[in-house]
Amino acid sequence: MDLFRHRRASSVGLPALVLLIAATGCSSADDNAPTPVPSPGQKAAKLCRNLDESLPRKVDGLDREDPEPRSALTAGWGSPAIILRCGVSRPAKMVDPRVADGSDPDAIGGGVNGVRCGVSRPAKMVDPRVADGSDPDAIGGGVNGGGWLMEERDDGSTRFTSAQRAVYVEVTVPSGRDTASVLVDLAGAIKKSIPLGIAD
Repeated sequence: MDLFRHRRASSVGLPALVLLIAATGCSSADDNAPTPVPSPGQKAAKLCRNLDESLPRKVDGLDREDPEPRSALTAGWGSPAIILRCGVSRPAKMVDPRVADGSDPDAIGGGVNGVRCGVSRPAKMVDPRVADGSDPDAIGGGVNGGGWLMEERDDGSTRFTSAQRAVYVEVTVPSGRDTASVLVDLAGAIKKSIPLGIAD
């Protein structure tokens, strides 16, 4: 009888133990999803490594906390994180004429900190008049010499992609953060590390 009673207690405890292990295995101390690491060519990767070495320790008052997996092509600040990815592909909106004429409700071409954004047509991407702001047909703008394509995302975050630089740099700013100060804080490192040009 004692053996049967002992066995019943074990059979009740085993499912509880399995449930506990399953619940623990499914939870995570880190709620952040992994950040996809871009796969640029060798030349772009070298420029991105140079950028990584030049990035500020703080952005918008937040300490640098790089995302997982660790890479010289990604960086992060704060939580929820401001994420920078270097060497990304050109976003489709970068050459969308609706962005240039202002009719795309989810994307805006403009400039911050010396990187000009010329998005009216693909030929404008290689026109030096767009980079220096003298082309009247391309959208450009600047604050401290930088230009960006801005895209509002469904989750409330804002994604910026640099323009007129030899490598595309993407910065995603979570909802509720001051996007202008983020771009101002990053502009110096981008201007120093990523030369003017057209990304491959």
